[in-house]
Amino acid sequence: MPEVLKAPLVVEFPFTRSLGPVQSAFLTGLRERVVLGVRTRDGRTLVPPVEYDPVTADELSDLVHVGVTGTVTTWAWNPAPRRGQPLDTPFAWVLVKLDNADTALLHALDAPGPDAVHTGMRVRIRWAEERVGAITDIACFEPDDEEAAEVTVHVGEFDDPVTGIVAEARLDYTYSPGRAQTAYIKALENERRAVGERCPSCRKVYVPPRGACPTCGVATSEQVEVGPAGTVTTFCIVNIKAKNLDIEVPYVYAHIALDGADLALHGRIGGIPYDQVRMGLRVEPVWTEDGRYPDHYRPTGEPDAEYDTYKELL
Repeated sequence: MPEVLKAPLVVEFPFTRSLGPVQSAFLTGLRERVVLGVRTRDGRTLVPPVEYDPVTADELSDLVHVGVTGTVTTWAWNPAPRRGQPLDTPFAWVLVKLDNADTALLHALDAPGPDAVHTGMRVRIRWAEERVGAITDIACFEPDDEEAAEVTVHVGEFDDPVTGIVAEARLDYTYSPGRAQTAYIKALENERRAVGERCPSCRKVYVPPRGACPTCGVATSEQVEVGPAGTVTTFCIVNIKAKNLDIEVPYVYAHIALDGADLALHGRIGGIPYDQVRMGLRVEPVWTEDGRYPDHYRPTGEPDAEYDTYKELL
């Protein structure tokens, strides 16, 4: 059996959101070394604060100033910190119920080892040297033995409140396309052939192959060469330039049913003005000198395909 491909991949994007009055006060408070919770109608204090009671769905707005010390309710040791985590040395993830709060806050505890951590231990917030109005203004927790502080009322009003945040979302993982798509990728790269697989039950040919028929659910193994030409089944005009693509807008991205395939794949259409691309247009692949897959598809010059020949592939 040929070696199955695999490669490291990263999905990354900035997530931007605005803040309501409760979240704004909480994050602005962290910037000012103040921890705020929100009080429910039955007297519970929730930290971090939320805008609606998770039990009753009541709207919440009464802010409460809670302590910067608290008690560990549960924990887990992290022996190998990852990129972007609060500390770059081994630490404990802890749930801390801050003094005068009724819920626990998740954060990192700086401790010399797992033997130094236990449920019920007293801890204190270590503030970041530079604070901007984010949860990272709490650098971490550290062991502490002070008594609980007395609760006070806080109106949650600050100068220059934080009104929005940008959270960088990132996922690092290893992707493997599996046996069927590995064969498809290698045929493209090494032989410039498009190879699909036929379902032994319904006899449909799927490109790219998936190793199983999505309709019948049975395994596929019979390879079938398709294309290289195909038919545009549907398309869109792209007017926003992608940061990682050196392609001038506008351009056309289309679903293309390669000859002999029962599933349309997608590709860019070139060699024709974007406003002349149409359903039924016959196209063929264009390769760059060292390309591992077609750079784009261009018109073949053939008459357009009849709608009935591709209507099931829309």
